[in-house]
Amino acid sequence: MRYVKVAWHHDFDDEPTLYFHEVGDDNWETRRVQIYRDGHLEWADENHETPTAGLAEIEIAPVDEIGSQPEFDAEEISAEEFESQWSAARNGK
Repeated sequence: MRYVKVAWHHDFDDEPTLYFHEVGDDNWETRRVQIYRDGHLEWADENHETPTAGLAEIEIAPVDEIGSQPEFDAEEISAEEFESQWSAARNGK
């Protein structure tokens, strides 16, 4: 597994500004957390999606490829950092 944090720089009030991805060895996302400008969190995994949070329908690109787009900052993070966000999202915090 690898863990990726992506900041999306935009002016849309109803879109996430921060994503946390858990990505399998096959580059497919297995879990996701989305954080919105107003602070609310949403999450998705293979058994749970919301109208605005679901797993990616394509493979997750390498961090340097994501970060090469000017509207994104991307970095690999630790499993612990991902799990902290996952727990917060699952607990509605």
